Amino acid sequence: MRLNPAEYQHLISARIQSPVFGIFLLLTIATTTVAADRPNIVIILADDLGYRSVNSYGADEAHIRTPNIDRLAKEGRRFTDANTSSSVCSPTRYGLLTGRYDWRTDQKHGVINTNDPLHIDTSRPTIGSLLKSVGYRTAAIGKWHLGYRNEKHDFTKPLSPGPLDIGFDYHFAVPQNHGDASGVYVRNREVVGLRSDRVVPAGSSPYGRDFMGIDAPQRVDENVMDELTTDAISWLQKQRDDEPFFLYFAPVAIHFPYTPSAKTKDTSGIGLYGDWIHELDLSVGRILDTLDRMKATDDTLIIFTSDNGGVLMTEGDRPEAEAYRAGLRCNGTLRGRKHSIYEGGFRVPFIVRWPGRVGAETVCDETINLVDMYATVAALTDQAISSDGKLAEDSFNVLPAILGAASSEPLRPSMIVHSPNGNYAIRRGPWKYIEGKASPTLKRIPQRNELGAQLYNLKDDPAEQSNLLAEYPHIAKQLADLLNEQRILGRTR
Repeated sequence: MRLNPAEYQHLISARIQSPVFGIFLLLTIATTTVAADRPNIVIILADDLGYRSVNSYGADEAHIRTPNIDRLAKEGRRFTDANTSSSVCSPTRYGLLTGRYDWRTDQKHGVINTNDPLHIDTSRPTIGSLLKSVGYRTAAIGKWHLGYRNEKHDFTKPLSPGPLDIGFDYHFAVPQNHGDASGVYVRNREVVGLRSDRVVPAGSSPYGRDFMGIDAPQRVDENVMDELTTDAISWLQKQRDDEPFFLYFAPVAIHFPYTPSAKTKDTSGIGLYGDWIHELDLSVGRILDTLDRMKATDDTLIIFTSDNGGVLMTEGDRPEAEAYRAGLRCNGTLRGRKHSIYEGGFRVPFIVRWPGRVGAETVCDETINLVDMYATVAALTDQAISSDGKLAEDSFNVLPAILGAASSEPLRPSMIVHSPNGNYAIRRGPWKYIEGKASPTLKRIPQRNELGAQLYNLKDDPAEQSNLLAEYPHIAKQLADLLNEQRILGRTR
């Protein structure tokens, strides 16, 4: 038995409003709607893709063309106020998988390095372990950037604990970033093709002096997106019809270096940066085509988003600057970029498709954060989250927004965002308060224009041009107090 969209939204709303979180009020219907309640789930987390870097978010087709990502928007729901918890890579990935802000760990600034230990404690549930516990087959494919082992690791030894120890059945990945110093792939617990434990001279690798010297086949940058996508497709095609699956797919595009394949090179109007966006779109299209061939499209919830805002450069010879001079505004009119405390660092594309349940060509203005994915997936699969603040403590269920259900109150009462230099900001309603302090343990001086307390009304001033701190000191104090309270309390409220 399948529910139509109206019936399903009513059922979800009843579940959300129930005093006991996660329990259906219509139990007799729920027991016959396994396919509707537990769809396949695919999360595609692009790397460094800015808010206005695809056509469905306003990018000019004269610059780039993203038909496959835009297909998701045409067949699903596009969010205008989706945010990351950090304006840089690994903290956002931690938050997405665990439902917890990364700054609650010992990682107060910066990112996970190539040979750092596994950043997610094996005792902490993830979306992968949550879904695995209710019968999903799970895979983490693409950029990992969350470390391996319990200590600074040696790539010549088994990379455990790792993704297989926090809920994933299968893992194939670039350990840190596109072009990272490891130069290798990891499959499950081992470096792919590892030949020995000896160190290969740096001169034998295109990575030069930064090359770690792992004696294994080296990735070819121009082939990485194809190889990651092909592996994801292979895994999808092995899944059984009677078991739901969860694919966490993290493409390396559009992170620097910009290395489009022969299929996408010279296809945009703005150089390598645009070509690399085309490479991402090609990958998304291949995933969608695979689901179509598997006849799994109608039973699959897809979430497409990015780990932080785009890398904005206006001067110099880098491809980002070339794209800017050609007319692309990767973050639109938003202030800032990746690494900053302003909206250009956090606001990202977020598109959801679930045929028959998520309305086609719809738009949602609800404020959400990628850290909300844990609670949302838990609600979708009828899994309760403890109310003691010790599990997914910063995650809110935004399933009503995904399904288009009406809500009289914001689903998320407030939201804390954090830049890699240790600077905090908090949002509540239209107001955003920036604390303006860098981490005291930071060795490098952060961007000075981001230091100092600031207050913006994002409804009236989304580009954050008018600091209203002097005009509304009482609002700034309320938000500063709330920020401090939530840091001490250990959870969001």
